[in-house]
Amino acid sequence: IRAMNESDAIIGYTVYVDLVKEYFPGKEFMTTPMKKEVDRCVLAFEEAKKGKTVSMICSGDAGVYGMAGLMYEVGVNYPETELEIIPGVTAATGGAAVLGAPLMHDFAVISLSDLMTPLDLIMKRVDCAGQGDLIVCLYNPKSKKRVDYVEKAADILMKYRKAETPVGIVRNAGRKDESHCITTLGALKDADIDMFSVVIIGN
Repeated sequence: IRAMNESDAIIGYTVYVDLVKEYFPGKEFMTTPMKKEVDRCVLAFEEAKKGKTVSMICSGDAGVYGMAGLMYEVGVNYPETELEIIPGVTAATGGAAVLGAPLMHDFAVISLSDLMTPLDLIMKRVDCAGQGDLIVCLYNPKSKKRVDYVEKAADILMKYRKAETPVGIVRNAGRKDESHCITTLGALKDADIDMFSVVIIGN
């Protein structure tokens, strides 16, 4: 809030900028669509180069599947610009707080998005988490194109744990239309899940 209040411009993915617009009237807002992350970073640095204080926003924590790493990469070309990373609340801990206390031991966070990581490598990570008896937090669990990845992950984990293993699903953690439900690993394939959900699977 402090950073955005002190900024001249707020830049981000369209969906996330829309979430904050009402709270910062009078600010200059700029957006780029999905898959234009590099362009978004360049835009932020170019605006800062004009003498503006700029906030690049993303959901959760900027350093957990967020924009921080890419901002550092692009920032190499803008050595005169100061970059500050401000921590946020990632979906694993935000969702865990909604559910109670499901992360009280070792856990793994795995994204099921295969835009940047091959699916076989993602599922290998799920398998390793199962072998290690880790609590598993699944990010980006489902989209219009990726409808069965959660089922595949559940099938892998059921090699190592019972179908009755509790699973918590939190949608829009920390946002206005937040919701959650408790189900089981065996019933996960029938759960209502989308891209705004985080799935926390017990060990």
